[in-house]
Amino acid sequence: MKEILKVKNVIKYYGSKSNLTKAVDDISFDVEEGEFVAIMGASGSGKTTLLNLISTIDKVTAGEIFVDGEEITKLKGNDLNKFRRDKLGFIFQDFNLLDTLTGRENISLSLSIQNVSYSEQKRRIEDIASKLGITKILDKYPYQMSGGEKQRVACARAIITNPSIILADEPTGALDSKSSKQLLSSFEYLNKDLNSTILMVTHDAFTASFSSRVIFIKDGKIFNEIRKGEASRKEFFDSIIDVVTLLGGEINDAL
Repeated sequence: MKEILKVKNVIKYYGSKSNLTKAVDDISFDVEEGEFVAIMGASGSGKTTLLNLISTIDKVTAGEIFVDGEEITKLKGNDLNKFRRDKLGFIFQDFNLLDTLTGRENISLSLSIQNVSYSEQKRRIEDIASKLGITKILDKYPYQMSGGEKQRVACARAIITNPSIILADEPTGALDSKSSKQLLSSFEYLNKDLNSTILMVTHDAFTASFSSRVIFIKDGKIFNEIRKGEASRKEFFDSIIDVVTLLGGEINDAL
């Protein structure tokens, strides 16, 4: 299998010399092409900081991060912009759609930046919209959509450029249970049918149970890791809860 992401001995400090906090403490792991990996941990565990480092929103204090074999921790300027544009798809908790653009226009924005032709943009958008069940809302504005519809439009925007990896930050955090299930079904489709590589940060065990592997973080370090294998989603969910209990009984941080 092709290695898409390699995180090697990554450390991140925040604060001044007199008051330093180690948010990420020597973390290493790999993600292979086509994997759907969830990162779980209580608030303050370092999971979102780790995602921000991988997405180049923040910079590492020490260590290396490789995406598609390219070390991204040293990228600057146009090289960094090109990496973000071509290699990353990002799905935010609060959707981050532009209110003045329709769903179609929000999705096409990244293609326009890549100078993709209008006819190719139209073909790609109609294809992914059909697969994610959002064809009927393409010409609606975000204020006319439900939370679940907005997040599926955000999914389409993330995948439309065929990125090396999709990063999702608490993607179900602003959704009700029905919309969450619809979104997670979309994630399953992206992963299993389109072979998309997904790295998702979540505090929710139900959401994590849709992944194929869960990495648990505590106090900035990897605490444990479990794989779904041949288990059912219910069995995997139960295994996730067992590890959360070991984390310190912080069940409320995972449900």
